[in-house]
Formats: sequence, C-alpha cells, structure tokens
Amino acid sequence: MKIKKAIILGAGFGKRMQPITKKIPKPLVKINNITLLENSINFLNSIGVKHIVINTHFKHKQISDFIRKKKFSSKIDLIIEKRKILNTGGGILNASKKFKKQVFFVLNPDTLWRKGYKNEFRKLEKNYKKNKKPIMLLVSKSKSYDKSFKGDFNLNSNNEISRQKNNKFIFTGAQIINRSVFKNKKIKPFSMNIVWNDLIKNKRLTGIKSSQKFFHINNYKIYKKLYKKKL
Repeated sequence: MKIKKAIILGAGFGKRMQPITKKIPKPLVKINNITLLENSINFLNSIGVKHIVINTHFKHKQISDFIRKKKFSSKIDLIIEKRKILNTGGGILNASKKFKKQVFFVLNPDTLWRKGYKNEFRKLEKNYKKNKKPIMLLVSKSKSYDKSFKGDFNLNSNNEISRQKNNKFIFTGAQIINRSVFKNKKIKPFSMNIVWNDLIKNKRLTGIKSSQKFFHINNYKIYKKLYKKKL
C-alpha cells in the first residue's frame, strides 16, 4: 500500500500569530522565504502524495490565489468552509469527501516538515499497513524547540497511545487515518480530540516516536525566532 492522498489543514484564524496574520492567513506565513503551505506541499510531493486537499476559511482567497499561481506537481483541491469554520474534525471529514479511497495523511502546515521526516512517514505507512489502526507521529517534549508545549499523549511499548495527567509526547501534526473513524459523525464543527478519545478508549489509536527536532510555528514569538531558519 502506498498512500497518495493527503489533507492539509489550512482553515484556522492564526490568532496567536498576530499581528502578521491580520493581513495574511497563517499557511502563507513565510519561514526563510518559503510559506508554511508550500513547505508542506513540497514535503508531501517528496513522499509520493499525488492528490492534496486543503481546507480553508480565513482569508481563503489569498490561499486560492497562491495555489493558482504555483505549479505544484500534485493535484490540489481547495475546500472553502464559507459560513463557519468546521474545526479539525469537521474540517477533515468534509475535506475527505474529495477522496475515493478511505485512507489518507492529514498534515498541519505549521510544523516545519523537513527531509529527516521522510523515513518516519515511511514507518507510519508501514505500521498502518500492518495494524490497520489510525496512527500519528509523536515527539518527546525534550525535542521541541518551543518549550511552552505541554504533552498531548503517552506512548507505550506496543505503540498504543493514551492520555494521562503527565503526557510526555507532543503531537507533531502528522497522522494517517481511515474515513471510518468518522462513523456516525455529521459534517459540522467538532474537534479531532473527540475522535482520538474514542479511539483511545477502544485501544485503536497508535503512534510512533519521531527523532527529529520539533519546530512548530505556534505563535508570533516563535515565528520571530525562526523566520530565517533554513528548511
């Protein structure tokens, strides 16, 4: 199995990135003269993804114009959440309608995806193929450039994910899911945390640990420190 479909989440308001996001949507913020969105698309292309869907809402026309002017090798569809933002869960469910196949990557563009992640994405695919369970890429808090992050999850020796008071791992923003995780869910605003918590309860959410230094453009302060960083 080779996963060739991916969703990039691009609908957020980027409030923690103000004042820069008062004029542009967060996916078009540049690090070393490359937008977060372009970096994510280039990375997905490099691992063989052929069809990308991007959900948009805030200043969506800027993203649409950007994609139209660029000539990316993959097919790119934009989904505009016009009336209201659908949050992460609703946004993914809505965007996944563009795919015929059930299994796809989901990527947050505010992580700086670099070459070192390619082998880890191969491991994600390999583990998904073996276990047929949703899987995400996690990183130890010690590897995060931004030390303000609290942990999101824990990971045991069987690669099963849990949540406790003292979580040692951060979600990098990369996951492989099957549309079946949205069973009985309607297209409306809801968080992926609802889906993840259900999967955890049934011991069906898995993960692998990243060895990469984690650079995540979480707020304007971090952006100012990293905007010249070479990707």
